[in-house]
Amino acid sequence: MSSQQKSLCVLFADVSGSTRLYEKLGDAEALRAVERCLNRIRRVIDSHGGKVIKTIGDEVMTTFPSADEGIQAACEMQHRITDLPPVSGVKLAIRVGFHYGPAIEENDDVFGDTVNTAARMAGLAQAGQVITTAETLSSLTLSLAPAVREIDALTVKGKAEDVRVCEVLWQEGADLTMKASSTAPLYVMARLFVKYREIERTLDPTQGPLTLGRDMGNEFVIKDQRASRNHARIERRRDKFVLIDQSTNGTFLRIEGENEVILKREEMILRGHGTIGFGHSAMEQGIDLMQFEVLG
Repeated sequence: MSSQQKSLCVLFADVSGSTRLYEKLGDAEALRAVERCLNRIRRVIDSHGGKVIKTIGDEVMTTFPSADEGIQAACEMQHRITDLPPVSGVKLAIRVGFHYGPAIEENDDVFGDTVNTAARMAGLAQAGQVITTAETLSSLTLSLAPAVREIDALTVKGKAEDVRVCEVLWQEGADLTMKASSTAPLYVMARLFVKYREIERTLDPTQGPLTLGRDMGNEFVIKDQRASRNHARIERRRDKFVLIDQSTNGTFLRIEGENEVILKREEMILRGHGTIGFGHSAMEQGIDLMQFEVLG
C-alpha cells in the first residue's frame, strides 16, 4: 500500500502497573487480567470508528478519524476499565494519551510527529488519566465536551513552541459544557531577576537559556579564575527556572533560609531569592556572587 498523509487522532492506551500485576498474580492470571483490559479497549475502539494499528505487550496504538472520536473513546475506555472488579485485590487501571494532527499512513502503520506527540502524552499520563494537547482540543467540534484542565507546557524536540498539555476530566461525566479550548493555564508564568556586579536582567518565559561563565561569549561573563569558561546556565522549564552546573569546580547555590548546596554536573530549581557562587562558596568574604529572585 502506498503512503499517504492525512489528519488523524493517534491514541495510545496501556495497562498501568502491569509489572506489579505479574509479580503479585503470577504470569497466567496477570496475562488474563491484561487481556481483559485490552479486550475492553478494543471494543471501545470499534464502537468509535477507530483502527487498531498495533498491540505491543500491554499497550494498544490506535487511530481515529477525528479528535471528537478520540476524546470520546478515551473517556469510555477509562469508564470501562474502572468498572472492572479488582483481581486478587489489585485494581486494574489504564493510562491514555492522544493527539490529533497530520500523520503518514503506510503498510497498515502510522508515522510522523503526531504519533510521537501522542506517545509523549501517554508517557505523561498516570493511572486513570487521559492526557492530550491543547492543539487537539481546539479541533473538537463537540457541543458537549468533557471538562479539561491545562496542567503543563512542555518543550518538545523539533517544535518551536511549547506543547500545552491538558488532562481530560473524564470522571466528571460527559455531559459537561466547559469548552475545551477556553481553559486557562493553572500555573503562573514566573519571571527571574538576576544581578551580577552592575549587570541586571529579568528573564520571562519567552526567553531562552541564560549562559554564565568566564568565556566572553556568555551572556553573563564571570570575572573569577575559579569559574569555568562555560560554567553554568539557567533555563526555563515550563513555569520554573533551573540552574544547571557544567563546571569543573561546581556551582554553589544558596537559597535564602536554606543551607548552601553544591551542584557538580547537577541541576536545581531556583526558588525564592538567594545567591550563586561560581567555583566557591557564597559564604566566603569579598567574592563575586550572582543574586537572583524568582518573581511571580
